[in-house]
Amino acid sequence: MIEIICNDRLGKKVRVKCEPDDTIGDFKMLLAKHIGTDPEKIVLKKGTSTLNDRVTIDDYEIGNGSSLELYYR
Repeated sequence: MIEIICNDRLGKKVRVKCEPDDTIGDFKMLLAKHIGTDPEKIVLKKGTSTLNDRVTIDDYEIGNGSSLELYYR
């Protein structure tokens, strides 16, 4: 179990626990439950690259304590 920090750049940081073999789509569903929005409206970025829903967290080399940028469509 790892914990990932999502920052929406408006001062809101959310910590979400997940498994490294979860896909980004699975992670978006967990995040959506925490922030109360639709997972389809969430866009996650690591640096300048947008994360694909079908790729696993481990494949993006996201580990415990990593931070992702949270955007809304």
